[in-house]
Amino acid sequence: MTTAHSPRLSPLTWTLLGALALVWGTSFLSNRVALTEASVLSVVTLRVLGGMVLLWLWVALRRLPLPHAPRYILHFLVMGALNNAIPFSLIVWGQKHIDSGLASILNASTAIFGVLIAALVFSDEHLTPRRALGVGIGFCGVVLAIGPEALRGFNPASVGQLAIIGASISYGFAGAYARFAMRGIAPEVAAAGMLTGGAIWLVPAWLMIEGVPQFGWSAPVWGAVLWLGAGCSALAYLIYYRILALAGAGNLSLVTLLIPPVAIIAGWAVYAERLGWNAWAGFVVLAAGLLILNSRAKTPATPAVTKTP
Repeated sequence: MTTAHSPRLSPLTWTLLGALALVWGTSFLSNRVALTEASVLSVVTLRVLGGMVLLWLWVALRRLPLPHAPRYILHFLVMGALNNAIPFSLIVWGQKHIDSGLASILNASTAIFGVLIAALVFSDEHLTPRRALGVGIGFCGVVLAIGPEALRGFNPASVGQLAIIGASISYGFAGAYARFAMRGIAPEVAAAGMLTGGAIWLVPAWLMIEGVPQFGWSAPVWGAVLWLGAGCSALAYLIYYRILALAGAGNLSLVTLLIPPVAIIAGWAVYAERLGWNAWAGFVVLAAGLLILNSRAKTPATPAVTKTP
């Protein structure tokens, strides 16, 4: 990896960043809507299946080359677990107990864990003083957002917050694994393969735990589930890789700061969610840490599949 300044953002790039933040930011609201009638595994599994089908259709229409080495089967299974099955399940379960806006703030800690895990795994990802400062400030923001109530004992709200943190840690491991596992294949193929791996884990678990699903849901719930698959998975990845090609990984990471405001506003508009002062303060501190981490972003030689909120 070589140090490089990120390209200047064009109006098109800003538009795409806003669109991606809007798509991923509304995923938290969609989860909450879907959970009013659907189970956690139903929401997660249908999201993964929907995104998988649409991305494979895109791959087929574009006639993108497919990998033939058997090792990619294992890579897709690992990535499907780390980047989809585990974090999606933890986030959706966590949202049964905490507001959408707080979930999005805690999910923004993915970048913090990604830097720490990369420093432990890769010899060229040292935890420099600047990065250590960014990580430290970011962690302070997470602790502040969680609030003192979580320290008074475990309850559904505090466990829900820990579930979101667990999802962020899983995303961090996924980013490290993708750096070497997804080299040499088109990003859209990597994303489709990853979602396929996630479906292989989720579908049997869904059927074994919940049995044959009943789909007598209302229109809003179906709309939320379909948006999670078509918008927050398939469409989001296509926008993501377009931004990566236009502006580089450093500028792309700005979306991490744009997602929580979208989720907070959406939760307030639909469910009248009102976050406490500590959540707002925590987001400000966390954002400061992320800005320090991204101040001199490194651009990887090959793009890796990253998390989808």
